[in-house]
Amino acid sequence: MLRWAVHLEGGPRRVNHAAVAVGHKVYSFGGYCSGEDYETLRQIDVHVFNAVSLRWIKLPPVWTNSRDHVREVPYMRYGHSAVLIDDTVYIWGGRNDTEGACNVLYAFDVNTHKWFTPKVSGMVPGARDGHSACVLGKSMFIFGGYEQLADCFSNDIHKLDTTNMMWTLISAKGTPARWRDFHSATIIGTKMYVFGGRADRFGPFHSNNEIYCNRIKVFDTETNSWLDSPPTPVLPEGRRSHSAFSYNGELYVFGGYNARLNRHFHDLWKFNPVSLSWRKIEPKGKGPCPRRRQCCCRVGDKIILFGGTSPSPEEGMGDEFDLMDHSDLYILDFSPSLKTLCKLAVIQYSLDQSCLPHDIRYCVPCREVIPRVLPVLGVLQPWLRAAWGLLWHCAASGRAGLETTAEADVQWSCSSPGHCVRAFSQCIPLVCYRWELSAMTTNSTISRPIVSSQG
Repeated sequence: MLRWAVHLEGGPRRVNHAAVAVGHKVYSFGGYCSGEDYETLRQIDVHVFNAVSLRWIKLPPVWTNSRDHVREVPYMRYGHSAVLIDDTVYIWGGRNDTEGACNVLYAFDVNTHKWFTPKVSGMVPGARDGHSACVLGKSMFIFGGYEQLADCFSNDIHKLDTTNMMWTLISAKGTPARWRDFHSATIIGTKMYVFGGRADRFGPFHSNNEIYCNRIKVFDTETNSWLDSPPTPVLPEGRRSHSAFSYNGELYVFGGYNARLNRHFHDLWKFNPVSLSWRKIEPKGKGPCPRRRQCCCRVGDKIILFGGTSPSPEEGMGDEFDLMDHSDLYILDFSPSLKTLCKLAVIQYSLDQSCLPHDIRYCVPCREVIPRVLPVLGVLQPWLRAAWGLLWHCAASGRAGLETTAEADVQWSCSSPGHCVRAFSQCIPLVCYRWELSAMTTNSTISRPIVSSQG
């Protein structure tokens, strides 16, 4: 049951940033925000989101004691890429309005939080932004982007082998994908699936005749060949600055922007690489507003989506210049637990919290998150009574230090709803108070998880 399960506010306000998932954490690098000073050259900032505690932190800047050390830390930028190989994040490309585009490879150790610049060889790609980067094994593949020196879109594929730090320009066979930037490239198996992006009708040079391709282009990394994909009857609209990720061997695309249609998107599409077919997906819950330039990372069965920009509400859905940058975060859950589903059911029915102990109600400022208990539980439907009971059972088991499983939760039932309410009132800090307070950020900005309740 695919569902938008969590909505947080108060995180870093970022656009055109880059992020990777490392275990249960998401590392976000750089980007920009309207109104901030980008004329002064400074280090790239790093924010870390903990998907368990639902907290953001900002890593302190790196102290640099020499000119050479300064060169090892990337400057603040946007339109760059970030990939994770082993315990190292590789940052490449991107641009800054002061320094322009960059083609230096930077590396960030997730264990020590130290930056370094690996010594590379081979044919280094030209400086660019708006490219894509994806990983297969120990290699990073760079495709497309807008090259600064040539002042044009690219459709080259470059490969970095991190075992020897050698760059290679791949001589690809077949009909290549069009020159483009701000597209997505996703590895599934040994193939790279390229979707969307901004191109020009007349070729690699930008003539303000933009086109937005909505056909998938497939690159086989084993044969270094572009493969032809047959047309399909159902296709998403072409777009740029969207998000793409893979789950269970299928490709998902969210959001983006099409300048020809003057439209931002917040739709979710799934592409099956076996049947070569698209299908629009409608998750439960209230999802993000239409946007582009956001980041999206997968943590287990959850997709963490945050940031980006949207047209201001009074300007409609497409205005290019009057945009509103976001500091929010959404979690799309492919496999929500019974506990999560029961929380959502309780919240949806706006249960009263007046019978809860005073100290608990005092510590719970957000009524959107904490369920409220009806004085007379008997008026609830049986499955809602079971939801209360199940939440109490999970909380009590957690208090006792027990590991609750979905199977055990299903087999457990409550024969005394009144007892469950009293017991749940005692245990509610475990399931709700911790859920509420865990989202405080280190800079005193409260980032509360607002659990979606709309279907």
